[in-house]
Amino acid sequence: MKKIIVLAKQVPDTANITGQAMKADGTVNRAALPTVFNPDDLNAMETALRIKDAIRAEVIVITMGPPAAVAILKDALYMGADRVILISDRKFAGADTLATSYVLAEAIKKIGAVDLVLAGRQAIDGDTAQVGPQVAEKIGFNQVTYITDIETITEDYLVVARDGELQTERIKTPFPVLLTITDETNTPRYPNCLNMLKYFRAGTASQLEATLGDITGDNDWETARAHNQVIPVWKAEDLGLDLNRCGIKGSPTRVHKIENITLTGGDLELYNTDPMAIKQLVLDLRKDYAEVNE
Repeated sequence: MKKIIVLAKQVPDTANITGQAMKADGTVNRAALPTVFNPDDLNAMETALRIKDAIRAEVIVITMGPPAAVAILKDALYMGADRVILISDRKFAGADTLATSYVLAEAIKKIGAVDLVLAGRQAIDGDTAQVGPQVAEKIGFNQVTYITDIETITEDYLVVARDGELQTERIKTPFPVLLTITDETNTPRYPNCLNMLKYFRAGTASQLEATLGDITGDNDWETARAHNQVIPVWKAEDLGLDLNRCGIKGSPTRVHKIENITLTGGDLELYNTDPMAIKQLVLDLRKDYAEVNE
């Protein structure tokens, strides 16, 4: 059975950026922004589930973020993920792609025996497209980026289509491999109603304490664990990380400023299709061109 890891990220909704989008240290003020499941990561999630539909596979979704990132892990469970893991520690705050890829790579190594890692092409809060390739480098996997289609799925290899800018490249790749997925690859499925009923109360141990009682006692805890409703949280010490490579300390990237840019058009003038109107259009264009080149 193949073991598939999906790298997911909870990102600020970039359609609703406000003036409080950044902190003074140049990091994103995530608490001030609404969040969503990164769109390309949803395509990666759908790719994993389609591979699982085709061959025997286990789909494990991991995300690095604050406790609130449990929301996208629950979405992954609703869609059909077998397991989810939250990687969360204050020591990871302010991580750039270099520090993030280090933590994710160490988490993948801890899971072990991984055949396939899937990531979205890029996250909408950075658009760097760097995390997937950096993770592949750190775990020693071959990588194929900018996937637009999964053409063949077997137990031994995949045939994928890749956007090569000037042409489409078709690549046959054995396992293990890391793929980055674009939104052209598929349309993510809707959450499954039965999965939503099963996992609606899923959360981390600390989030469930209020409703399930003492973690060392109540039978509800055994029920929650049996139904995969207790989402594990891995911290820096659980992964044995070098703290100098985590968070701001391990992040050489600095963002100094974010600006809102509003694109506006010029004056709009309509012309009829009769000969006189077309003649006037040509005259106006010549006049505008002359003014630009004066």
